[in-house]
Amino acid sequence: MELLGQTLEQLRTLAVALGEPAYRGQQLYHALYAERRFDFAAMTNLPAALRERLSREASITLPEPEGRYLSADGTVRYLFRLERRDAAAVRIETVFMPEASRQTLCISTQAGCAVNCRFCLTATLGLVRNLTAGEILGQVLRVLELHRAELKPQTNVVLMGQGEPLLNYEAVLTALRILLDRHGVGLSPRHVTLSTSGIVPGIERLGQEPVRPKLAVSLNATTDAQRNRIMPINRKYPIEMLLDACRRYPLRPWERLTFEYVLLGGYNDSDADARRLAKLVSQLKCKVNLIPWNPGALPFARPAPERVEQFQRILVEKGVFATVRHSRGQDVMAACGQLASLEVSSPAVSAPAG
Repeated sequence: MELLGQTLEQLRTLAVALGEPAYRGQQLYHALYAERRFDFAAMTNLPAALRERLSREASITLPEPEGRYLSADGTVRYLFRLERRDAAAVRIETVFMPEASRQTLCISTQAGCAVNCRFCLTATLGLVRNLTAGEILGQVLRVLELHRAELKPQTNVVLMGQGEPLLNYEAVLTALRILLDRHGVGLSPRHVTLSTSGIVPGIERLGQEPVRPKLAVSLNATTDAQRNRIMPINRKYPIEMLLDACRRYPLRPWERLTFEYVLLGGYNDSDADARRLAKLVSQLKCKVNLIPWNPGALPFARPAPERVEQFQRILVEKGVFATVRHSRGQDVMAACGQLASLEVSSPAVSAPAG
């Protein structure tokens, strides 16, 4: 019986099934997620007899790194092998990015991806399978455990690893509810971002969730013809349909949408593209995050720095809040669009002592 990924209500129900008061399930939930105790013997808020029974009949399975790749900029890319009795073993990636006052974790929601964005290496894997809520949560909990000694006060989580989160909706939302629950892992919605390729029904559904992360939409083009070629999902959810869903998305007072725009040299980075992009998002409370394409085994080019600056300048002049993402971990294939479960020749180093 696997406990990781179980909700508060599920653990309360489990406690009753084991002949315990329901509040024991709440204590178990707190020990597992808030205190991050993964050994039943360490859950001293539970009676000894219950701890012993759980150790016999239940498990808490955190992923173990099969590879760990350290970038010159401090980023760490983890290659995890996930095994389940009812599904094939898969490899996924999680990226840890330390900064002066915080750390950011980029996590996967599927093994591979079915959306097939032409500029993204993950697309070359195809979709292998969805991850469970426990497998999604496990990435966060394992990486935080591996870096426990060096953690800063703020943890950010971005659902921007392998997979399209809104095509694994139930598992992703279960994991997010636990991550964002102040009695669970306790992250702030301001510090968790879900990125989508533009799954309109999922965006509409997410907007109705009482507890939800921030939303980022991967746009990457300013016409349907252009977007169709690099993002086949656009044929199902074209730009105007996507933007209409974004206009109707209920933002919280502190919130703005993020539009991610991967700049492909000579394809979508012209002055005309910048002007069209500014017009497309002009009626939205949003920011545009420009991402110069990260090199990989795909037939695209990274734009020159001066082209990126000019693109950003046009957006700002048109009144759009626009930033340029500084991609981390390119030398170990950990940057945006590079995650394809690759083993690289840079040194794999041992995990820091927990």
